Amino acid sequence: MKKKYFHWLLFFYVTASFYLATTTPITPHEARNLYLSSDLVSLLMQWGSAIVPGFLGLRIFFVLFAFLSIRIFYELGQRYFAKREDVYLSTALFMFLPGILTATVLANVGIIVLALVLLFVLLYERKHFTLLPLIMLALFFIHEASIIFFVALLFYGIAYKDKALSMFSAAFITAFLYLAKGIEIGGRPSGHFIEIFGLYAAVFSPLLFLYFFYTMYRILLREKKTLMWYISFTALAASLLLSIRQKVYITDFAPYVMISTIAMVDLFMHSLRVRLPQFQKRYLRAFYVGIVFLVFSALMIIFNRELFYLSDNKEKHFANRIYQPYILAQKLKVKGVECYDVKGRMGLQLRYYGIPFCANDK
Repeated sequence: MKKKYFHWLLFFYVTASFYLATTTPITPHEARNLYLSSDLVSLLMQWGSAIVPGFLGLRIFFVLFAFLSIRIFYELGQRYFAKREDVYLSTALFMFLPGILTATVLANVGIIVLALVLLFVLLYERKHFTLLPLIMLALFFIHEASIIFFVALLFYGIAYKDKALSMFSAAFITAFLYLAKGIEIGGRPSGHFIEIFGLYAAVFSPLLFLYFFYTMYRILLREKKTLMWYISFTALAASLLLSIRQKVYITDFAPYVMISTIAMVDLFMHSLRVRLPQFQKRYLRAFYVGIVFLVFSALMIIFNRELFYLSDNKEKHFANRIYQPYILAQKLKVKGVECYDVKGRMGLQLRYYGIPFCANDK
């Protein structure tokens, strides 16, 4: 990818991020975090609302964390690719992954975790070890699923005989077990295994996830295993294994899995360039088809507002739970209704729009 194309895509990504963060109504999950939680996400939402008005204020810190993630990912790409064009391509693909776009514009802990994990990998590979324990400590406190991250570090430390990394990761795993934190494990064999594949396909776009899965498997068998691969593969394998017995929340694992987009592009470029031009055509066709699916998925997210209002059956639209309370709030305000009783998270969304539970007024 040429530099000028990358700059245009970067401009479009930044513009789309601010557009979505400004125009997308508060989601049920965001409303629950804002009013019923006291964690870091809730705190950043409150701080942002005090600084910037409207929906953007709720999400401004998370948008900034996303931009930081893109910058760190770009720096990592320069360590993996000899050609700057490959750095541009991998970063552009990373920016427009549906999971990254969504995490950029909605208040969530995943984008904070993603930035910290990418920073950890970058500093480790540059042999800047001073801040690594602090990053590990931050992940320990802000993300209960980070035990997967520490397990991956332990595997890597043992494989490459890094005693310090092994000791620190083992200590954090022990702390998780002692405090009974981390991912809950239980249930019985059920049908969530296929579901997790569908969720990953939504996070990556379908064809890209198939190639990503192949990349993880190919590296497992034949290629050099980097720290980035250990983190992604451990998270991917853990999520697939857990899905056999229980429902898996993709937000617990996606930040660790998506960092290996670099490895996916690296493998594809290597497979493409070792072949003569006449044998590259099928690889390029597959690449273009994958890009079409990615672009379609990204546009569905960017223009979800317009697609919702154009939909004939809004109740079945994927964004109905976001826009329905917003539309209802506007109608209630026109009618002069000052309170409204409704069950579930929708009531919290209405509360954000200035329409509290009537029971609170009695």
